[in-house]
Amino acid sequence: MTIHQNCEGFSRRDCLQLGLSALIGGGLTGALRLRAHAATATATDKTACILIWLDGGPSHFETFDPKPEAAVEIRGEFGSISTKVPGMHFSENMVRLAGVSDKLTVVRSIRHDQNNHGAGNHYMMTGAPTRIPVSCGAYVSFHPSMGSVVSAERGAPPGIPPYFSLPSQTRSGGPNFLGPRHAPFVVGGDVNHRDFRVRDVTLPKGLDQGRALSRRELRQQVDSLARFKERSVGDPIFGADENYHQALSLMTSQTALEAFDIQRESEETRQEYGRNQFGQRLLLARRLVEAGVPFITVNDGGWDHHSEIFQAFKEQGRRTDQGVAALITDLDRRGLLETTLVIMMGEFGRTPAITTLPDRKTPGRDHWSSAMSVLVAGCGTPGGQVVGATDKNGYAAVENIYGPENLVSSVYLKLGIDPNKIVITDVGRPAHLVSDPKPIREIMA
Repeated sequence: MTIHQNCEGFSRRDCLQLGLSALIGGGLTGALRLRAHAATATATDKTACILIWLDGGPSHFETFDPKPEAAVEIRGEFGSISTKVPGMHFSENMVRLAGVSDKLTVVRSIRHDQNNHGAGNHYMMTGAPTRIPVSCGAYVSFHPSMGSVVSAERGAPPGIPPYFSLPSQTRSGGPNFLGPRHAPFVVGGDVNHRDFRVRDVTLPKGLDQGRALSRRELRQQVDSLARFKERSVGDPIFGADENYHQALSLMTSQTALEAFDIQRESEETRQEYGRNQFGQRLLLARRLVEAGVPFITVNDGGWDHHSEIFQAFKEQGRRTDQGVAALITDLDRRGLLETTLVIMMGEFGRTPAITTLPDRKTPGRDHWSSAMSVLVAGCGTPGGQVVGATDKNGYAAVENIYGPENLVSSVYLKLGIDPNKIVITDVGRPAHLVSDPKPIREIMA
């Protein structure tokens, strides 16, 4: 298995309440509108989200915001190409996504001030900036991630977890004070391998289902004792129990077994996504959406391109282009794109200047949180549009500027969750789901 590392050497292994702040910050009318939108989504849509996380920070120049008129040390090796939508241009690496540009939106104007991996990951994953300075390589969890919030608010059909992460959890993708039951179920391994199997979904050899259920009944009797009922959410024993019950539910769930059986897909479909680990994880994510899972993260590492950026995009970039275009196309023809939100992003963009660092032999781009591009498709998102813009050299977002909290608020609204909601932490303090509940209006239906 390939282990992707960022520049710090950390690998990817390693009650709805309106609230006073809503009245102060966004006005009563705006707050009520957000609540109504969330209530409508919950009542009428069985919505889901597939978050494609490009860990390390993908370059906006080499994806969706090329600068063909800029100097060569800014524009880089690649040119821009026309898309299916007149006037919309992508980098030449995004050929297949250009072909489905009428089904997606690119937001070019998200920016923040967290220019390192740890803090940037946390901000984009949670909609809440870190409360204290953190090191670039830190695994930060001050606030629940989007997936954990969706798990707590939405749940899933019996027998299958509501939040998955493939093949690993992102560094800020955990539940924090929501508790271990809302951590992602991680599906590792090579999905593209012919013998791929998901751990914890089959009974161990020598243990039939009858014996397993008998053991569960015995465990439930022990758990009914008073001293076990008084455990706190942060108790590690409580977390172990959550994992135990989740594993047993998966072992006895026909829904889970069928969702994980990617061998049921035709070879034509598997080739369409790309016969590689990334493409097959996207295909598995689609199968999980069909099984009723409301939030899946596909965590793809290796996007911290301080060097070899152009060679990386010729390989990794174009593999990503194929897989994501196939996912959008497949969801659309199955009638699932209307209720499935697809987001592709990382923690930030990359610097306008191409440089060769002293310890590197080939050029690359550094971290850059003042500008980034985010792909959004499905779940009522209007297709064929670009939201916002950066300046002529891609230095900073300059039009229709939004922050991570606006993107996260948009996700919550599309999934039927009120971003104005106040939740209570494990120490009894109130906390807003996001620091600013206003969505990106251009991607809201």
